[in-house]
Amino acid sequence: MSDNVLLAPTVPDAASADPAPLLSVRDLTVSFSTARGRHTAVSNASLDLSAHRTLAVVGESGSGKSTLAAAINRLLAPNARIDSGSILFDGRDLVTANARELTRVRGAGIGLVPQDPMSNLDPVHRVGAQIVEALEAHGTSSRESRKRAIELLDLVGIPEPKRRFRQFPHEFSGGMRQRVLIAIGLACRPKLLIADEPTSALDVTVQRKVLDRLDELTAEMGTALFMITHDLALAAERASEVLVMFRGTIVEHGPAAQLLGDPQHEYTRKLLDAAPALAVRRGVPRAVTPYAESGATGDPIVTLTDVVKEHSVRDSAFGRPRTFAAVAGSTLDIPRGSTVAIVGESGSGKSSTARLVLGLDAPTRGSVVFDGRDVASLSKVELTAFRRRVQPVFQNPFASLDSLFTVGATIAEPLVVHGIGTAAERAERVLALLEEVALPADTADRYPHQLSGGQRQRVAIARALALQPDVLVLDEAVSALDVVVQAQILDLLARLQREHRLTYLFISHDLAVVRQISDYVHVMSRGRIVESGTPDELFESPREEYTRELLGAIPGARLAV
Repeated sequence: MSDNVLLAPTVPDAASADPAPLLSVRDLTVSFSTARGRHTAVSNASLDLSAHRTLAVVGESGSGKSTLAAAINRLLAPNARIDSGSILFDGRDLVTANARELTRVRGAGIGLVPQDPMSNLDPVHRVGAQIVEALEAHGTSSRESRKRAIELLDLVGIPEPKRRFRQFPHEFSGGMRQRVLIAIGLACRPKLLIADEPTSALDVTVQRKVLDRLDELTAEMGTALFMITHDLALAAERASEVLVMFRGTIVEHGPAAQLLGDPQHEYTRKLLDAAPALAVRRGVPRAVTPYAESGATGDPIVTLTDVVKEHSVRDSAFGRPRTFAAVAGSTLDIPRGSTVAIVGESGSGKSSTARLVLGLDAPTRGSVVFDGRDVASLSKVELTAFRRRVQPVFQNPFASLDSLFTVGATIAEPLVVHGIGTAAERAERVLALLEEVALPADTADRYPHQLSGGQRQRVAIARALALQPDVLVLDEAVSALDVVVQAQILDLLARLQREHRLTYLFISHDLAVVRQISDYVHVMSRGRIVESGTPDELFESPREEYTRELLGAIPGARLAV
């Protein structure tokens, strides 16, 4: 397995084992009540985690990682139960703890950073109030809570924390909302922090800053970190130990360098083979065929010329508006049949550029030309036709799929909106699209909550393909998926591109995936394209300091930059 050794994994100094670990789980079994009877989600799990240590828990979707974390914090769903085993935290068995004891433990003893900020932040309460709530629940005064909340926002990298304290979650980017959850998790300085994919929505530079702070916390306070992640390079770089789960069972557990450098279990080797970070090496096959080899014509189907997109913002409800340029003079071409990627930090202008290409926003200045026509000059009828040919696939399929629609109705909706086909023809088209994205026909009768994350993303791709578009705009479309599902989706995109000569605009903060999938890459910073080139040019010989900083922040990657 020498080909699968993660590049130069660095592991914290191995302190001597604590005879009384902070967390000790023994023979834990958790099951769920379903229509078909009880389903075992975690089976006979045992682990120890001491102060100052970081445990990375890896495995594909459905392997039991999040269920194990929820059981430790006693936050299982109503239809779940702990069938057997013990969970000793700081000498107390949480399995037998009463509600009052658990209230004291949660937040102050065990902090939690959940994965999905849109589901875990209250949209009708200000961000600062939600951090203050966590502090006041454990006895901090209102005045001190406000001060501490602003400090926490600054700690996790939120710019202008005093102003942001008063804003609502919808006024934050996805990455910034994730940082708010981290601030809430750290608010009471817990002894154990459970973090479920804490950085999956963050760009590499912010990810590094947040993880550096988590490392400092474990060193300063003796905090233990229980981190669920699908990023094996991150696990190699940050964790003391790695635990691998498969179908509810722990199949391998050991020191990070040893386990990832010389995996013993076949499933661990499968995870390593699927890890996109390994595609940084020379000679790794690309997920998408380079457009020069795929029969692409090379003429641009989309051209942005000197595009500026400005927004008017206020620092407060009564403050004077000021102009902010989300995109500040970008020029780029997207050749037919190619995959063009845009990378950069949160707030760099990536998603704003995607909205311009989709025609969801109009440029303040400059032009967006699609297939020879300026999108701004299109009539209402022409704009409707344009939207058939350029389709989005968003980062979070659970948020972009209507929970009240079946999968079949979701995929058929674009056909209904555009008046395409009879009901019978649309139903036939839905089945064909499900087959195209490798989902069984009976998926059409299911709802989004009944699907895994990877299945929901396949549904989102099927919906985007319903109108037979020329261009797909993929905005962080694989960033929240585990490595196995991510590899499956990238392979699916590669096949669809070959079969339909699709053009992809790929927005991502995952530079390893970008190198694997793209033909050409644009690096954005503060609304401007600061560097462009082929993946090899940018990864091997970056010219700009900003690009070198992005590459240097990739977990586990030893790049000559």
